[in-house]
Amino acid sequence: MNKIVREHYPVENLPADLREGLGDGATVRVVIEVDGVTPDDHRRRSVKQTLEHLENIRQGRVPDTDVAEAVSRIRALRDEWED
Repeated sequence: MNKIVREHYPVENLPADLREGLGDGATVRVVIEVDGVTPDDHRRRSVKQTLEHLENIRQGRVPDTDVAEAVSRIRALRDEWED
């Protein structure tokens, strides 16, 4: 669960509605938690699900260019600039 905790937080930095009843110059402990939200279970994957996801990404990508093709493309670009 995501939670923000601030120890010894100055009261004067709090919004007006939270300062009510607290003495000037005092410090407080502030804890902020989101109501009604469970941890991101949908983002947690098993090892099997992660491997399947990576395989899907691998299969969908464009294949690497071989060295000969890369050199050919670079030479063609270089030749365009020489004209």
